[in-house]
Amino acid sequence: MENPHSATLTQEQGSSLWRDGWIRLCKNHLALFGLAVIAFFCVIALLTPWIAPYGYEQQDLQLGASPPSAAHWLGTDIFGRDMLTRIMYGSRVSLLVGFVATGVALVIGVLWGTVAGYAGGRVDAVMMRLVDILYALPFMIFIVLLMVVFGRNILLLFLAIGAVEWLTMARIVRGQVQNLRHQEFIEAAFSMGLSRWIIIRRHLIPNTLGPVIVYTTLTIPNVMLLEAFLSFLGLGIQPPQSSWGLLISHGVESMEEYPWLLVFPGLALSITLFALNFLGDGLRDALDPRASKD
Repeated sequence: MENPHSATLTQEQGSSLWRDGWIRLCKNHLALFGLAVIAFFCVIALLTPWIAPYGYEQQDLQLGASPPSAAHWLGTDIFGRDMLTRIMYGSRVSLLVGFVATGVALVIGVLWGTVAGYAGGRVDAVMMRLVDILYALPFMIFIVLLMVVFGRNILLLFLAIGAVEWLTMARIVRGQVQNLRHQEFIEAAFSMGLSRWIIIRRHLIPNTLGPVIVYTTLTIPNVMLLEAFLSFLGLGIQPPQSSWGLLISHGVESMEEYPWLLVFPGLALSITLFALNFLGDGLRDALDPRASKD
């Protein structure tokens, strides 16, 4: 016979928002597909030096640009370099730019928005007016100026893109913190004598992670597109390094004669962007606290 006490405990046992969100995410097939695609490309990027079919700069000038074949599954470029190898190495740079630059934007935006939202008053007004001013500036010109003045360095590219992508993140976090700062658990922490920085670090930032994670997955494709655009203009990754954006730029120059030079890196970038957007939409639905429990 079932113990009534254990039955009561089972009924009272709840589940966290994160567990409910994971359950809802697992039911979203598009989001799981996006997660699988991203994981696949990340694994390929990590293992590229060991699994690439040819050397990164290995050339065959006599072969030149050749269409896909048994020896070169995705063809070769005008210097006889294997396109599959170039795309695999390009994934390392493109994904690294996407994740690192988004990480820079994440750190700046979360800290800025949390401080502004929790401080309120004049501090909030000054900090957010600065955000509004930066929003009004043409960020593409800002990035181009940085690249021209300080040189075309991949580390600078990370910082430059991250430095202009944090503004929306700051606004999102500020709105979340403003809703949280008058909650009872925040006032209780303050009445216990905890400092503002401890409250921000232990209570406010963790409770904004849901929207932050969702927006992060939507920022990564924007950053990758921005890097591709800069490489297309000749201001991003420079040879002999390679990225999907740079490969697309080179493919456009000869797309009529050698269409595979544009099609294959374009497909790699497009599939990754679609996967990130599918995952972002799935996380948005899964972490929505208003979603009904099954």
